[in-house]
Amino acid sequence: MQTSLFMFAYDLVDEGYDHVLETVQQRAGASAVTLACSYHHARDVFPHNPRRKVRFLEGGACFFRPDPGRYAGLRIQPTVSRLTDDEDPLERCLATAGRRGMAVRAWTTNLHNTALGTRHPDAALQNAFGDPYITCLCPANPDARAYLCALSADLSARGVQAILLESIGYHGFDHGYHHERTFVPLSPAIRFLLGLCFCEHCCAAMRTSGIDATSLQQFVRHEIEQVFDGAPSTVEDLPVDREALAGLAGGELGAWLTARCGIVSSLVYEITQAIHSAGSAQSIAMDMSGAALGYATGMPTGALAHSRAWEDGLDLRSVAAAADGLAVLAYARDPARVAADLAAYRHILPQDRSLTVGVRPMPPDCLSAAAFAPKAAVIASMGATSMDVYHYGLMRQQQLDWVGAARYTPPPA
Repeated sequence: MQTSLFMFAYDLVDEGYDHVLETVQQRAGASAVTLACSYHHARDVFPHNPRRKVRFLEGGACFFRPDPGRYAGLRIQPTVSRLTDDEDPLERCLATAGRRGMAVRAWTTNLHNTALGTRHPDAALQNAFGDPYITCLCPANPDARAYLCALSADLSARGVQAILLESIGYHGFDHGYHHERTFVPLSPAIRFLLGLCFCEHCCAAMRTSGIDATSLQQFVRHEIEQVFDGAPSTVEDLPVDREALAGLAGGELGAWLTARCGIVSSLVYEITQAIHSAGSAQSIAMDMSGAALGYATGMPTGALAHSRAWEDGLDLRSVAAAADGLAVLAYARDPARVAADLAAYRHILPQDRSLTVGVRPMPPDCLSAAAFAPKAAVIASMGATSMDVYHYGLMRQQQLDWVGAARYTPPPA
């Protein structure tokens, strides 16, 4: 099993390419790095960065120099980080890693892009009232799809080992801005409805699938407006469960939940074909469910992670078949929970598709080396191709030693 470290170009530029790669190779036993080549807005604390302890990231930017020819004629064009003014961080990372016998994996946050959503609100998700969610592009939008295919092909041509495709589905109402406010109590079901996309391309896809888009949109608007007005809603107390929601609007909502999974799977397929046409990189589609459940506490409860992928429009069997592999996030403190989640994913994953597991050797998931080792052993026992460790710049450096020690701890008999 390969061990790779997630990192930002900022880490390499601020601390030095050779220093960072030597550190993760020697202390964590890493044989690869997973570099954010396009990333969303964030404010992060960097405990060992010599230049900046708190940084606001250049949201929506590409941290490499895009090939203009790849985007010729496209309506959506890449936003390029200022870090590329002096050199191409990806090019230098590839060269430095190559001298050390290490691989480089590209990491992209695809549809989660506030910079592009702000510039192209008509390409963003759009709720039942016509309001654009500028934090996320819509997977049904042809301009967004063309841009993501060009971006992925551009990276594949650089010689990366794989491209981890984060944010390739529909994002819900609660995913993704700052200073988000609502002083009207919104139940989980209403929040789910408020996150559904009714842009022109999604509505066209509904009609193609035989769904009455107008009727469904009117139903969603009515139920949300009932809550806004303080009136009774027939769906407010429903659980966010596919079976519970499928019968709403005379079954039209269930049909749309199925149809939009097809949209996401076809997007992954198109991106994968673009990646293969440009180079030898592998396409790794990421399911973010594990992060949604355990991100803040490291103690997810209830149903296993894979069972909520439908909320983002991911049919995991179809997505895995459309890509070369699946990336999942084991953001849980309990090794037994990690084992259960990964066993469920492994059951879904075709035998010829790789499994990448993202893991955090730091709070809230791990408080010691002794706590991390059994989780790493579980990941290895599940036949993971790569354990991608989050995140070099955000963790204390001694936590790299936890990863290194776990690599040499044999799994339980």
